[in-house]
Amino acid sequence: MSTVVVTGGSRGIGAAAVELFARRGDRVIFFYEKDHAAAKAVSEKTGAEAVCCDVTQGEAVKKVFSAIPDVDILICNAGICHYGLMSMVPETDWDRLFAVNVKGVYHCVNAAMPAFLRKHAGSVITVGSMWGQVGASCEAAYSATKGAVIALTKALAKELGPSGIRVNCVCPGVILTDMCGSIDPQTLNEMAEDTPVGRNGTPEDVAKAMAYLADAEFVTGQILPVNGGYVI
Repeated sequence: MSTVVVTGGSRGIGAAAVELFARRGDRVIFFYEKDHAAAKAVSEKTGAEAVCCDVTQGEAVKKVFSAIPDVDILICNAGICHYGLMSMVPETDWDRLFAVNVKGVYHCVNAAMPAFLRKHAGSVITVGSMWGQVGASCEAAYSATKGAVIALTKALAKELGPSGIRVNCVCPGVILTDMCGSIDPQTLNEMAEDTPVGRNGTPEDVAKAMAYLADAEFVTGQILPVNGGYVI
């Protein structure tokens, strides 16, 4: 049984990951920021432990990791998005995107590092996006953060591999979560039609890819697209 930490685990892809890893018998601890009701529902459904923790706050993250069992698998899933022309993105929103999507990974990986190094083993799974690979109009800020996550993943894989720590990234495509709530149904249907497999993705699709990377002992530094072929 592995100890798995999932950030952003109260909804969407994170909640699907919590459920999958709990179902296979792992001890799962998930972070959430403010939606106590959603976190309670996930915890009651899966038996996973919910911890209220803002990943942008380094000391808070360290405190949580010092109080939980040594982590084996770290899934850095917490993320936010922003839609709009870059010239219209307030600087505070730009900074918040990088604080959550990139700095949150920095805080969590560093907090998990002592446990990984003690065991000379560990698996880190980051969450990028297909827009981090190719960019998206009107999502420049979000694309930039996910591009940073992809680069960070590759760099950390090289840096941490000699210590027995693997680092990989899943890059979701159009996944039917509340992040798609602002996209009208017609556009979602058109995106599904443009996807070779003929549908948009589900949180469970991404969770399954995470489980593969968690177990694939000879895989590191890889960027695994989970987009149905939308971006090839």
